[in-house]
Amino acid sequence: MQGMDPLILTLALDEASFARFDGERHAHFPRERNLIPAHVTLFHKLPGEEETAIAAVLTEVAGGRGPLLLACTGVRFLGRGVAYVLEGGGYGALRGELALRFAPWLGAQDKQAIRPHVTIQNKVTPQRARDLAARLEARFEPFPVSGEGLLLWRYRGGPWEPAGRFDFNGGAA
Repeated sequence: MQGMDPLILTLALDEASFARFDGERHAHFPRERNLIPAHVTLFHKLPGEEETAIAAVLTEVAGGRGPLLLACTGVRFLGRGVAYVLEGGGYGALRGELALRFAPWLGAQDKQAIRPHVTIQNKVTPQRARDLAARLEARFEPFPVSGEGLLLWRYRGGPWEPAGRFDFNGGAA
C-alpha cells in the first residue's frame, strides 16, 4: 500500500550474520530505543508516495544480481555507540546504481557517501560506548557476511513496517 510515510532501504543479510548482529543489538542497545532489527542501511528516506516505482526498480535490480559477499572487518566507535564495519562485495556499486535510479528522490543525507555498517549500540554515554568498543575490538576476528537481497521498510515514527523483500536473483517476495 502506498502512503506518505517515508521508506527506508536496507540490505537483507544471511540468517547467521543477521542473528549475530541482532543478538548483539539486543544485548547492547538501550531497550527503550531498540525498536528496529539490526540492519545495513542503503537509503534513509525515500518518498512513500513513490513506493510502486521504487519497488519496480528494486525488483529489476535485485533480480539480475547475485549475493553480495561482504566482510565484517572491524569495530567502529561512533561517539555515543558502536557499529561493525562492512566492506567489499559490491555494496558500493549496488548503492551507486540505485542512487542513480533514485536521484530525483534523494535528500541531502542519502546523496552523501555511506560507509556500510551495522549499529549494535547507540544513544549511550561516550564512556559506555568506548568500553564496549574496546571489549569487542579485543576479541574481534573478521568474518564473512552475505547480502541476500533488499528490504524496503515504511517508517512509522519509531518502529518500521515491512514493505517488501527483493531477493538477489529472485525479485520480489
